[in-house]
Amino acid sequence: MRRFTETYLVIATHNAGKLEEFRALLTPYGVTVTGNGDHGLPEPEETEDTFVGNARIKARAAVAATGLPALADDSGLEVHDLDGRPGVHTADWAETGSGRDFDIAMERVQRELQESGKPAPHGARFRCTLVLAWPDGHEEVFDGHVEGHLVWPMRGKKGHGYDPIFVPEGHEQTFAEMDPETKNGLSHRARAVEKLRLCLGR
Repeated sequence: MRRFTETYLVIATHNAGKLEEFRALLTPYGVTVTGNGDHGLPEPEETEDTFVGNARIKARAAVAATGLPALADDSGLEVHDLDGRPGVHTADWAETGSGRDFDIAMERVQRELQESGKPAPHGARFRCTLVLAWPDGHEEVFDGHVEGHLVWPMRGKKGHGYDPIFVPEGHEQTFAEMDPETKNGLSHRARAVEKLRLCLGR
């Protein structure tokens, strides 16, 4: 595994909530974090059908545009009673003609669970795959996940995405009800970053 000794890292995302999570997770290691918006980068089209494939697209695009190392994640919610959906299409379920609306996405999850006829509790998993890419083409891949179950109606205002309906295993609050510090210690992204630590060279 290559050690990351640089001090600047582009997080290949336009998602402000995700960027803040990464900033909180990486700043203690002396890494200065910027996002796609800081560099005026467009959002590349995610054409792969796996988390790692889509993360690679985003990381490579950011490296090519900035000449800096970049970290991208592709993450999503896998609902067991929906055969793993939305999975890699997690963000797609939130797409509208005027941007992403995750309330609509969560309503779709609830509607499809009701249509399935399967009883609660509905187990689910948040997954995150990180791709760390360097300008010379080298890449490292890190995976993390957190198990839990879904609740309805939505609860909490502190998170983003599907956080208001996801309760991690061993807890009673949704991710959107937790303080950011608590969530960051439990999340699928934090668990992937724990593996990333091994190459941070700090």
